[in-house]
Amino acid sequence: MVYRAPMMYPAHDLSFSRVGYVSDTTATLIVREPKGSQLPIFVSYREVPHVSGRAVDESWKAVGKAYWLSNETDHTFTMLINGLQPSSRYQYAVSNNQTGHFTTAPIAGHTAPDSDKLTFLTSSCIKPHFPYNPLSHPLSMPGFKHLARWIPDLKASFMLFLGDFIYIDVPRRLGSDPETYRREYRQVYSSPDWPSVSQYLPWIHVMDDHEIANDWDGNTTVPYPAAADPWHIYHTSVNPPPVSLGASYFQFTQGPASFFLMDTRRYRTPSQPLSANSSEKSMLGPEQLSHLLTFLSRREPEGVKWKFVISSIPFTRNWRFGSTDTWAGYLHERQIILEAMWSVSPGIGLVVLSGDRHEFAATAFPPPEGSRWPLSATVHEFSTSPLSMFYLPFRTYEERDGEGEVCVKYVPDGNSKFGAVEVMGGKGDQGVMRFRLFVDGEEVWDHVLTTGPTVIGGRGSDAVWG
Repeated sequence: MVYRAPMMYPAHDLSFSRVGYVSDTTATLIVREPKGSQLPIFVSYREVPHVSGRAVDESWKAVGKAYWLSNETDHTFTMLINGLQPSSRYQYAVSNNQTGHFTTAPIAGHTAPDSDKLTFLTSSCIKPHFPYNPLSHPLSMPGFKHLARWIPDLKASFMLFLGDFIYIDVPRRLGSDPETYRREYRQVYSSPDWPSVSQYLPWIHVMDDHEIANDWDGNTTVPYPAAADPWHIYHTSVNPPPVSLGASYFQFTQGPASFFLMDTRRYRTPSQPLSANSSEKSMLGPEQLSHLLTFLSRREPEGVKWKFVISSIPFTRNWRFGSTDTWAGYLHERQIILEAMWSVSPGIGLVVLSGDRHEFAATAFPPPEGSRWPLSATVHEFSTSPLSMFYLPFRTYEERDGEGEVCVKYVPDGNSKFGAVEVMGGKGDQGVMRFRLFVDGEEVWDHVLTTGPTVIGGRGSDAVWG
């Protein structure tokens, strides 16, 4: 079980392509091709008819070509397709018989002409061949099967995957060199279940600890350089543009929503021995924190009603197991961020999306009673995982009096969980979003938030344990 996949499926022969970040006028594409006989590789695209009924030019257009691929990039290259039309459907084709589809984003502040909402998905944590089945493929992903079944109905624009795309140290670390890390990425992309969740769905990524080492707080020390090698090759190369040159955190706006994707691993100071309330501890580092605060305070284009802050680890301290690795271990900096979130412009909702815990919980962070912030400034977090991994058999989430973090919903069980976030468009003053939770292939809960004082579907009877 431990050695079967590494020994028998190193995936050196992986040939694949996928779409990463798609804006209203561009799309990013990564291609891997190890066979020299396939070179040079040509990439082309065409617009395809969409439900809007608008006449389109379906002729193929060349994007570019790669004459040589080497081990330096693990035989991959990236391509930027630009000059596209907003809210339009496209197909790309690669000369090594790879193909896929994507839809460009609507203009900022709007939804697509044929839709009243922007939908995207969120989850984290995958490990091939779990739960173990001697009859299944060693690289199978049961959670991908659940996700694939819903993709046609949800019509999501992208997947926000919040870390632990690989588990370098589970069940056992087999090396700390770049090739060991690269192999783990190739095995995910070689899974027989991968095409079903990627051919029509772009993926955007943040990094968490198991892409490096469990509970990583060592900044850029060894083994981070080896871990970052495939992370940059396969993920940041087709992510949204970084906030600043060389940064590994990202920012973008799509339709009625704006996003800030934090890096909670590369820049943090150690979780020990300083206390959680120490002003000398930082999860983000000074530069990333400054960029986040700027994001929170900036004015958004008209029609953008929601800001989403993306964290690989939970923002709430209600998870009591291993909490020093989460924001519960960095409360001083978290308080600075919370106050900036409560101060977001009126009419803009603030939501944190996170993963990591192998459970689901929705948590509300109302401003302190009697403070300068109204109750309508309440921040909400939806923490969702795993997509295809184990869940914890014991309960680790608990709301405690006096901490001001309110449990809205707790769903611990399930080896596969993902969320669908629906951000409604419209020109009214009030923004509306809906979170839908799927566990082991079934929709089990939904929750609606508004940017005004009204919250539909408030605190449930399961406020502590679900």
